[in-house]
Amino acid sequence: QVQLEESGGGLVQAGGSLRLSCAASGRTFRAYDMGWFRQGPGKERELVAAISWSGSSTHYADSVKGRFTISRDNAKNTVYLQMNSLKPEDTAVYYCAAGYRVYGMANPRYDYWGQGTQVTVSS
Repeated sequence: QVQLEESGGGLVQAGGSLRLSCAASGRTFRAYDMGWFRQGPGKERELVAAISWSGSSTHYADSVKGRFTISRDNAKNTVYLQMNSLKPEDTAVYYCAAGYRVYGMANPRYDYWGQGTQVTVSS
């Protein structure tokens, strides 16, 4: 079992930055691949970034490449999403999720989800 709690969301102007954190409980955190998802108003949930259990591999949606960085600290049971050059279209609820050995799969199944944190980017 892994419990996840996101933090760091808020209101920011376009061009600004935010860093989201996702704190995980459970000593098995380091065994899980992690993902950050988002769901904007009237939109489907999408995978924004993913990181393998070791942190050696990362993946980004085209819409955030070069602006967002995912990282993890297994000693602190935490995964991060650094978001720079934010745009109004980045406005969404952001969720972190954990999946066992799902990195690189065509249809990864993430088993554990946080409650989400709101990110609002004003123009």
